[in-house]
Amino acid sequence: MRLRSYFVFTLLAIVFSRQSNCQNSIDYGNNPTAGKYFNNKGVKVYYEIYGEGKPLVILHGNGGSIRGRASFIAEFSKKYKVIGIDNRCHGKTDCPAGYLTYDQMAEDVNQLLAYLKIDSALVWGHSDGGVIGLLLAINHPDKVKKLLASGANLRPDSTAVDAGIFPLLDMIGKQAQGDSIHTKQYRLLVDQPHIPDSDLKKIKSDVLIMAGDRDVIRNEHTLEIFNNIPGALLCILPGTTHMVFQDRREWFTAILYDFFDNPPQRTTTVEMMKKSMKN
Repeated sequence: MRLRSYFVFTLLAIVFSRQSNCQNSIDYGNNPTAGKYFNNKGVKVYYEIYGEGKPLVILHGNGGSIRGRASFIAEFSKKYKVIGIDNRCHGKTDCPAGYLTYDQMAEDVNQLLAYLKIDSALVWGHSDGGVIGLLLAINHPDKVKKLLASGANLRPDSTAVDAGIFPLLDMIGKQAQGDSIHTKQYRLLVDQPHIPDSDLKKIKSDVLIMAGDRDVIRNEHTLEIFNNIPGALLCILPGTTHMVFQDRREWFTAILYDFFDNPPQRTTTVEMMKKSMKN
């Protein structure tokens, strides 16, 4: 199979996008009834809103779009007000000249929520979307009620990411040309993010850190993120890859609902035993 000028996650995103939309009559990601643009300092950010209830922001991964979350939007919009966003330089959102950063993307989300007059929202971000969610919780804690970050990383090196992916990325990088959208997406993946552990300690929101036990994100790195966010919860699903939400859809959905709809349980085994002994 001939590799195109974007990385492997983009290929996965396209596959899952097609599978998701085949199962839905609504053209998620390209729906003129629900789709609108928000102008953030000259950058037109595309978003779609479905359903009623607590606002839930869905942030896709690198190379993806609202389209790739179609089946989840269809399900989650039955109980939440789902806000799907095409990240900058993805989907139908503008891609201005110059260096693309996660900070820009997080600020797009922040400004959109302000424009929609949403004080705080539930957030599910996967992969790059998880990175954006972490930055949103760090820099705009008032905007994030709860964050489920799946497959996120703090840095782009082999302490965080499975080293086996780098030769594949090198092959794809050789095809990246000029200032194209695919080049920007590729550079975003291999150059960023750079989030220090100390920044994670600033997070005030309830956070669930999730990954697959066979993720491209190293388990040790997922644990590092968990350990540095005060009061965070951890979920590593067995037998799952970076596409954890597709590999074990029923598990993922049940965990998401439980986390977003209920107070987090933080009682430790030691605390439980001490309480039991007093009784």
